[in-house]
Amino acid sequence: MGRSGALLLAAGLLAVTAPPTVAGAAAVPRIDLKVLVVDDGGGAVDAVESELKGSGVPYTVVELDKPGRPVIDAAFLHDTVDGRPRAKYQGVVLPSADPFGAGSAEMAALALYEQTFGVRQVDAYSWAHPGVGLDYTSDGGYAGTLDGVDAAVTPAGKAGPFGYLDGAVEFEDNSPSVGESYGYAGRPRDGFTSYLDMPVAGDGGGRASLVGEYAHDGRRELVVTFAYNRHQRQFRLLARGIVEWLTQGVHLGQSRNYFSVHIDDVFAPDSRWDTELNCTPGDFDCGDGEGAGTVPVRMTAADAQFAAQWQRSSDFTLDMVYNAGAGEEWKAENGGSDPLTTQLLADKAAYRWVNHTYTHPFLGCVQDTSTVPWQCAKDAAGATLWMSRADISAQIRDNHNWAAGKGLSVDRTELVTGEHSGLKTLPQQPVDNPNLGPALADNGVKWVASDNSREPVQRAVGSARTVPRHPMNVYYNVGTAAEMADEYNWIYSREADGGSGVCETNPGSTCLEEPLDTDTGYADYIVPQEARTALGHVMANDPRPHYVHQSNLAEERILYPVLDQVLGDYRALFADNTPVVNPRHRDTGTELARRAAWDKALADGRVTAYRIGRTVTVKAPGVVAPVSAPEGTRKQLFLGTAVFGTAYAGQRSAWTAPDALQQAVTLQLPA
Repeated sequence: MGRSGALLLAAGLLAVTAPPTVAGAAAVPRIDLKVLVVDDGGGAVDAVESELKGSGVPYTVVELDKPGRPVIDAAFLHDTVDGRPRAKYQGVVLPSADPFGAGSAEMAALALYEQTFGVRQVDAYSWAHPGVGLDYTSDGGYAGTLDGVDAAVTPAGKAGPFGYLDGAVEFEDNSPSVGESYGYAGRPRDGFTSYLDMPVAGDGGGRASLVGEYAHDGRRELVVTFAYNRHQRQFRLLARGIVEWLTQGVHLGQSRNYFSVHIDDVFAPDSRWDTELNCTPGDFDCGDGEGAGTVPVRMTAADAQFAAQWQRSSDFTLDMVYNAGAGEEWKAENGGSDPLTTQLLADKAAYRWVNHTYTHPFLGCVQDTSTVPWQCAKDAAGATLWMSRADISAQIRDNHNWAAGKGLSVDRTELVTGEHSGLKTLPQQPVDNPNLGPALADNGVKWVASDNSREPVQRAVGSARTVPRHPMNVYYNVGTAAEMADEYNWIYSREADGGSGVCETNPGSTCLEEPLDTDTGYADYIVPQEARTALGHVMANDPRPHYVHQSNLAEERILYPVLDQVLGDYRALFADNTPVVNPRHRDTGTELARRAAWDKALADGRVTAYRIGRTVTVKAPGVVAPVSAPEGTRKQLFLGTAVFGTAYAGQRSAWTAPDALQQAVTLQLPA
């Protein structure tokens, strides 16, 4: 490691001693908390931009190829406000080390700006060469496909911007027939500190850098030498650290790694897939409703005991989304005894409970099932017939009252309707049931679940707001791995291979190369794929819960292998200072609502935020602001100060607003 690398480690991630004064000016400059992104249309810049946007960091984009784009010169980059020099951007993201061409005036202006104000630059994707502080790959490095490469965070990386990672960063290799990532690994020269490296063969072996900091000419560049997109795991692992390095750990916006799992239909039985009929008996589109699948899938007391034990050993809490009335009906039909309910109530404090309506009816239009697909029933005048406000309200109220009577800790502001019904259901029901919003208000519901695959954006339903949930590809109507693989084959196999052929006609679907083996397909194919998808959501600062059904905790308990892999992979990748966050329904709704309000405030130009030396000022009238800062930061109160935010991933962050009698949030950064 060179002298500059040692100095960086000594300073840590944040260098918040007084920023450099501008030549000829006595005042410490003001650094606005906004990032400049120079976009060439490539996947690497798009990925970094997606991280900025997703975590709420303000940024300005200059599209390189757009006619009439702004010229990046001194006037574009800095000016004077109230007699104080102002840097308009706290960091710069470029497609490469010099995207403007050799000797360009724009690159010269950026270089001088970075030197003058101590602003950092990310080179989103560069090849390894001396111009970025690396030897050519021919000098003991590597150039080529990186699929499956075992890279690792270096000690400097763990002491610096990537201290939230355990160390291992394995590059994705999802298909042996497709090259998924390409890159260059070069040996560091003087002034270069490697943060992520990989083993290389050749003379002497050793390791070469894939991500590192190049300190030179009074500037600092974060050099990334592999191609990536916003979805790839290797980028998602590094994204947080790239932003923290770029902003020196002080920025608007925050992020967490969220994972919640809703178990729908608790206490109720779920219909079973019939492997011969290739449908679910009991559904109106499954012939006469007779078949082996008429035996429902329902948890037992032993399944409930296992769920409680699994939570304890996994240090993870499930959300039990319950239908009490359906459970009472089961009890009445089975001799008046229900060991499942008895066991779940005995362990009631172990879970979070969410209202799913009393008997799980469809809360939208009255369904006319005389045709396939079903249609909304009409009255004689052609008007749509809807479930009434009174009936919807009774379903919500009765389920809540049952839970309260049993001593369950249930929040009346949270609701998941059966099949997300009552909300618009395309194509048959293009609008919400007009009686839904009033019924929600009648019962104090503020957060109602929606299906993220249909409605990913939170919206208002009367006085309530939706909470989009990710459906997991672990189906509601299966209790065994073989049933799951059989139904999966039906959906995703070509007609010539015995499937439904829907994958061939639906433009949003893809077909399996060949049907899965029903004995091994679930464990070998579906579990890894579904765990990878869910972990991708976790690492993308996405608080939306995932949902499955009680049937997936019954019989062969097929959900647990997916959850075990998600949690196991996560804990192998992230350090203890970055635990998975497990929010409940209302907290997810609040987070999404705050993000929407923040994004609008940014778009409307209502946010002003800057740093002067060790003081950060944030003015955002009408909204709470997400702010991230280093450990040791304190918030200025009307009288005195207090520790700012909560600890996560080596930083502190919070949604914050001015205290009483204050007009702005003021933070004091550590020396």
